Amino acid sequence: MSKKSVRYVDVCFSPALIHLHDVSESIVVVIDVLRATSSICVAFANGVKSIVPVATIEESLAYREKGFLVGAERNGEMLDGFDFGNSPYSYMDTKIKGRDVALSTTNGTQAIAAVKGAYKIVVGSFLNLDILCTWLKEQDRSVLLLCSGWKNSFNLEDTLFAGAVVDGLQNDFDLSQMRDSALAAQHLYNLAKNDLDGFLEKSSHRIRLEKLNIDSDIKYCLTPNQTKVVPIIIDGALVNAILFFIFVVSFLSLS
Repeated sequence: MSKKSVRYVDVCFSPALIHLHDVSESIVVVIDVLRATSSICVAFANGVKSIVPVATIEESLAYREKGFLVGAERNGEMLDGFDFGNSPYSYMDTKIKGRDVALSTTNGTQAIAAVKGAYKIVVGSFLNLDILCTWLKEQDRSVLLLCSGWKNSFNLEDTLFAGAVVDGLQNDFDLSQMRDSALAAQHLYNLAKNDLDGFLEKSSHRIRLEKLNIDSDIKYCLTPNQTKVVPIIIDGALVNAILFFIFVVSFLSLS
């Protein structure tokens, strides 16, 4: 058995800092806990075929003419004329099964666009924490955890999730030379892990979303391991990596 190369895990606290990282050989995990990446995980758990992340509202609407369902959110609120906003509960609907969705959000889809040169891009949230860590361990690549933050500013909930992944990978990955961000995220997670909801009580985005009366969304998004999916970008669209690679292996075995 050939020896695997050294793999590193690192954290980037904001898309505004992504230029400090070379992502060309790394798997980038895009994180937007409240709520884009959580909603994406829920959509795949409920059978969506693919999700195309787009930067603008206009792009999302244009996909409707191609037969897509469309979703858009700005500043936490669903926009008129769209099938979905950014609530995970809106993706627990049988109408999404087997369908393609185009989605634009304030932070999450923008972060995906910021790392289009990465080796691979996957989506992470507390809802797929364990299966994501398991999948990452199986890949022979370094990992960069990208926090979407809020309009390029640091936020706490994405950093806590990044810390949870660092904690989950620590026995299989090394910390990079720029290790302080990973250590900080991990320390924060270990302080918060027994009461994520309480730890975030005074955080900026928690307060921002509470004004929209969506506390149930927040509590759900902070509940680990509600899904068994790993959304991954393939040819510009998110698909479920677990199903995609099973399909590829099956296809190759038959050819």
